[in-house]
Amino acid sequence: MNAKFESVEDDAGKVTRYVRRANGGGLVAPGATVADSTRIGSMTYVENGARIGHGCRIGHGSWIDRDATIGDRTVIGDGVRIGRGTVIGNRVHIGSHSRIGSSVLIEHGVHLEADAMVADGEQVLVDARTPAAARARHRQHRRSKGSVAA
Repeated sequence: MNAKFESVEDDAGKVTRYVRRANGGGLVAPGATVADSTRIGSMTYVENGARIGHGCRIGHGSWIDRDATIGDRTVIGDGVRIGRGTVIGNRVHIGSHSRIGSSVLIEHGVHLEADAMVADGEQVLVDARTPAAARARHRQHRRSKGSVAA
């Protein structure tokens, strides 16, 4: 495989080299592990040390931080931020524009709606009595002059 590197400079001037994936066009740092069957959407960044399992789909414009682990057959929507050291189980669905903090544990089979927010260090578990999505906090929207703004 001929890897084509793309360099990206952050605000502090640090340059990171990424490999653009053929399957989706996302950018993957050389130290990250991504299964061949996983699709990484365009303008999505997977940072060094992240591990993504088989059969996953990660949407456009998402960001997977360092040392995050994503299980097999997980679907992550567009514009989702996964924090550093977060562990996401198998067959999880995370809706678009969600924010998952650092060191979060999300159990296998959890479904989070769009715009969900999980704070640093929290656990999202499947409970027979309460859907896991109900426990995740949703971002508050402000109203301005009759329209909704994020």
